[in-house]
Amino acid sequence: MRSALPQWTFRTFVFAAVLSLVAASSQAQSGKRRVLSRATPAYPELARRMSLQVIVKVDALVAADGTVKAAEVKGGHPLLAPAAVDAVLRWKWESAPHESHEVVEVKFSPQ
Repeated sequence: MRSALPQWTFRTFVFAAVLSLVAASSQAQSGKRRVLSRATPAYPELARRMSLQVIVKVDALVAADGTVKAAEVKGGHPLLAPAAVDAVLRWKWESAPHESHEVVEVKFSPQ
């Protein structure tokens, strides 16, 4: 008599494989779009006085038409994060068939 366990295990394996394919296809829609225009971030006066030279990483959700729908800080100095997000929200990417996530680095220098 066969146990139900092997069939359950097989179904779990198939389900996991399908989830992996779905995740891979959504990751394929991430990154690698060309930036058409960049807004220069405002460098806060306090950061300038502190001579902060920092990179802020921002994850931008870019619509199919190339406009930024949302932006989220992924790393960097908290004093400069709002300025980086404000700037990235004004960036423009090339059009694409689907929206995508674009991770960018916004560089701040006191010069």
